[in-house]
Amino acid sequence: MSATPFQFPIKVLPEDIDFMGHVNNARYLNWVQDAVLAHWQKVAPAEEVAAKAWVALKHEITYRKPAFLDDAVIAQTVLERYNGARAFYRTVISRGEDVLAEVQSSWCCIDAKTLRPARIGEHLREFFFADQNKAAE
Repeated sequence: MSATPFQFPIKVLPEDIDFMGHVNNARYLNWVQDAVLAHWQKVAPAEEVAAKAWVALKHEITYRKPAFLDDAVIAQTVLERYNGARAFYRTVISRGEDVLAEVQSSWCCIDAKTLRPARIGEHLREFFFADQNKAAE
């Protein structure tokens, strides 16, 4: 059960460009992180955002096409599921109809004070999976 996709616009900047004239591969991972964290901050209740932080556990990325300076790029990220302290996201980075990269990533939710893993409460399902909850009714 996946949540509603979250759209995160990206502006390619001069510092993103590598010696080959396109966006450096490592920059895509920054974009994924930015998109996932923006999704959390937009959808989760303020008290959860303040109490929890996220660390990346794993990224699996497939590069399809290069991005270039001044391209209008979108990272569409979706929370596919979560279990315990782990969340699993799928992010597609695109320019118009062109898919530039596809990323599967897993994240660990941590307590912002103790920096220890923190369970993702079941009460958050209603925020992230609202469309599916309505469909089930």
